[in-house]
Amino acid sequence: MKQRKSYTSEYKSQIVLEILREEKTLNEIASDHGIHVNQLRQWKKAAIDQMPQLFANENNKIDQMKANYEDQIESLYVEVGKLTTQLSWLKKKSGIKD
Repeated sequence: MKQRKSYTSEYKSQIVLEILREEKTLNEIASDHGIHVNQLRQWKKAAIDQMPQLFANENNKIDQMKANYEDQIESLYVEVGKLTTQLSWLKKKSGIKD
């Protein structure tokens, strides 16, 4: 029994980029790499279908970083307020003037 060929994602992406450049026909690319034309069509379709998600994930990461940054700033303001209150209370109790 013959085992199936498996290709790395890097190899698949190189082939899909070659397809998208349209410098060669699908049949030429298929014969150059020894891959069936239908398989190339499936890889191209998968790449095109998943392309919008690629850019959406980048936006989600940026939004998440902004939210984390704003949360951190808010917690720091709370900490500064608490320390300022404690300092003024200590100054009042010890009799130190500004």
